[in-house]
Amino acid sequence: SLANNNLQTLPRDLFKPLDILSDLDLRGNTLACDCKIKWLVEWLESTNTTVPAVFCSSPAQFEGQRVRDLALGDFQCITTDFVMHQVLPFQAVSAEPFTYASDLYVALAQPSASSCSILKWDYVERKLRDFDRIPGEDSGRGSGLGVTRVGHSPGVTRFVAAHSAVHCKPIVAQEQLYVVVAQLFGGSYIYRWDTAVDKFIKIQDIDSQKIRKPNDIEAFQIEGDWYFVIADSSKAGSTSLYRLNQNGFYSHQALHAWHRDTDVEYVENEGKPRLIISSSSQAPVIYQWSRAQKQFVPQGEVGEVLDVQMVKHFRAKREQFLCLSRYIGDSKVVRWEGQRFVEVQTLPSRGSMVLQPFAVGRRLYLALGSDFSFTHVYLWEEEKQKFAKFQELSVQAPRAFRAVPAADVQLLLAPSFKANTLVYRHVVVDLSL
Repeated sequence: SLANNNLQTLPRDLFKPLDILSDLDLRGNTLACDCKIKWLVEWLESTNTTVPAVFCSSPAQFEGQRVRDLALGDFQCITTDFVMHQVLPFQAVSAEPFTYASDLYVALAQPSASSCSILKWDYVERKLRDFDRIPGEDSGRGSGLGVTRVGHSPGVTRFVAAHSAVHCKPIVAQEQLYVVVAQLFGGSYIYRWDTAVDKFIKIQDIDSQKIRKPNDIEAFQIEGDWYFVIADSSKAGSTSLYRLNQNGFYSHQALHAWHRDTDVEYVENEGKPRLIISSSSQAPVIYQWSRAQKQFVPQGEVGEVLDVQMVKHFRAKREQFLCLSRYIGDSKVVRWEGQRFVEVQTLPSRGSMVLQPFAVGRRLYLALGSDFSFTHVYLWEEEKQKFAKFQELSVQAPRAFRAVPAADVQLLLAPSFKANTLVYRHVVVDLSL
């Protein structure tokens, strides 16, 4: 008998070795009917042991109920967590995963090191491999993707020379790998991976009269054609669209001149390609693709929200939402309803440069980074149509968050402007075990 012992829980599978247990008395205990007692509910359903009625003392929703009457579905024991997986010993401001020749890579922009690096995922060690820096303008030296160098670990990472790189955008198009390198100084360039010589080759300069102070790059396909757009934040520059043809990427359209744009987001809403451009001088502007003109045309603005650093979108069920990150003032989540935007949530975000939604399996998260405090990770609650606080991560001055599915490992990359770049792993935890 275990009666009247003031027990709140019982060790898992306590009675499993007792095959001939005929009677068990658990009365007079203050059992907490949480995930730690779920195994007891399962055992009571299958045992032939005589067990007098025992009742729950907590939590409030189960207080006074018989343990035997609880359903296994009443226990919400599956949760998740982001745990440290790898520390990359360098600062970065962007992270872009991509697949090329069946391998997984990540491109990171490192302004302080004047480099754009490509890291390769090691499926055996389950880590991003060490990298080898290639200094200066000569991007032909050193090892290439998947090549082993003497004195270095296999699969050494490849660097592309870049002065104050702020974004490195890989584009895999027509079986070719391109990397668009946006820089604050020295111009911006396009590189192509040359399989004949196993290295990156600079193939194009980007017009420095249009792109003076780049901030963000988005790449996408429309009607089979590849495009990329660069948001420019200088007073004299212009956010510009480029199109791929047989000879490379060429200027296709000047979109938003002289507005000091901070971010650009590509969205397909109701089957229509759109661009949303955020700016430090006005509310985010929406452009819609015109199939007749084969250009983007202005469509409107996203409310009256000023000083938006970044615009990102996500879908929940059939609805489209936008996340508006603000450095001064509160960040916002709005629902896109035709021609209007309905605010669904406000998040305190002093010092925020990034508000990034991302999905892992069926779970939808939101990472809110700040220059002055911890990163807050939120989890979407479908019934409430809002994000709830989920976890805090210690990332100094994050500039991006990027979910990276690596086979059976789900990663979250957190490039930092002031400290090491962190790689978190998404884990599923069963609290009943």
